[in-house]
Amino acid sequence: MIKHPISPRSFCLSLILLLISFSAAAKDSPLQVIDWPETGTPVLRFTFGKFKQLPGSNTVRGYVMDTMAQNLSTRAISGAQFSVYLFDKNKVRIGEDVIALNNVGPGETVKFQTTVAASGTPVSVAVKNMAQAARDISLTVNSSPQGATLKVDGNEVGTTPRLIKVGVGKHILTFSKEGFSAGNFPLEISSADVSGGSVSFELGSSAFDSIELRDGSVLNGDLVSISGMDVEIRVGGSIQHIDRNKIKRVMLVQRDAPIANLPPAAAPSSQP
Repeated sequence: MIKHPISPRSFCLSLILLLISFSAAAKDSPLQVIDWPETGTPVLRFTFGKFKQLPGSNTVRGYVMDTMAQNLSTRAISGAQFSVYLFDKNKVRIGEDVIALNNVGPGETVKFQTTVAASGTPVSVAVKNMAQAARDISLTVNSSPQGATLKVDGNEVGTTPRLIKVGVGKHILTFSKEGFSAGNFPLEISSADVSGGSVSFELGSSAFDSIELRDGSVLNGDLVSISGMDVEIRVGGSIQHIDRNKIKRVMLVQRDAPIANLPPAAAPSSQP
């Protein structure tokens, strides 16, 4: 067998061609490929190119993406609308747009550009079918402090934190917890909202003094006295003595100052 030596010049040329091929592949690689629906047999495949910023304001920026939509099904797709959401590195939604597909035949791929205004720097994309927006969406509802009774439109659904499902429209979330002022939170769901959001509600000020123990439990009542060894608190009409070493924190509510004791009225003097 005769082996032909590889000249340094040929090696360098091959290396340069290889690097150029890698660079071209990286340049042409898409930002994100999304199959819809996310579960089951995919019907559509969206391919989004990298974000290209448009000149404009620093507050609201415009971005354009080269987009492809491929019909993976055996039927033509027409009149389908999809919401395109942009997210930043913290997965916060910062922009949205709409894609409309008409007369896309089986196996056909259409190419177009998607332009979206964003309030930050986008790093990822999500696609949702607008026809599904009318369905219930999932929300995580929490309160401070936790453990509050939660009602949705007057119907009790459990205690916080709680995962709930609500439909498009206006709703009222009601929070109540013993020892705290109850409160309402108005919630409005639009057709563009998606699952995965959250609501946090801070309950009103406590109506009682609170003692938080080191094991995480909380006693609500009227503080009677504090000494170097224990704390006395009236809970439900009975006095409880708590070892001070078991107490993590004591929180007192503001109370009206008692009216100072007035001296008794002088008795009328008797006239001789």
